[in-house]
Amino acid sequence: MAISKKLLNEGENVLMSMRQHPKALFPALFALVVLLAVGAAVQRWIDQDTVTLVVWIIVGVGILWFVVRPFLLWLAAVHAVTDRRIITRWGIITRRGHDIPLKRVSDVSIEINLIDRPFGCGTLIITDASTNGAVELHDVPRVEKTKLLIHNLVSDVREPHPHTDEGV
Repeated sequence: MAISKKLLNEGENVLMSMRQHPKALFPALFALVVLLAVGAAVQRWIDQDTVTLVVWIIVGVGILWFVVRPFLLWLAAVHAVTDRRIITRWGIITRRGHDIPLKRVSDVSIEINLIDRPFGCGTLIITDASTNGAVELHDVPRVEKTKLLIHNLVSDVREPHPHTDEGV
């Protein structure tokens, strides 16, 4: 679940690393139940081995596409907040990523819908001053805590606190 150390600059520290909340896998779980139910129903009601075999092959392909693929995508996606930037990486075969330096973050907002509330997750929307738009991270666990952390880091980057070293 952690960001690879090779993605970090010298002296950069990961403050929070996460992947999407497992709630993101609910559609895949629903698809698995439906596909297995269809396969079992066809096997029970149609008494032809060829038709049953074809249906189970289709169910198998459906499970690979609608269940295994989303799970692997979920497993491969990771978001991290460091003391310098926000890092996102996703993808199985083709890895993609987006880095937003904290000094370029112009706004951080959240959306928590009715389904997200019981799970404590939501969508984190980060507006970058250097692009035309926002980066949306869906199903972020502890989204309010993450927003507060990023907001505090952005404030610290823009208005550094003076060091009060009495011995210097």
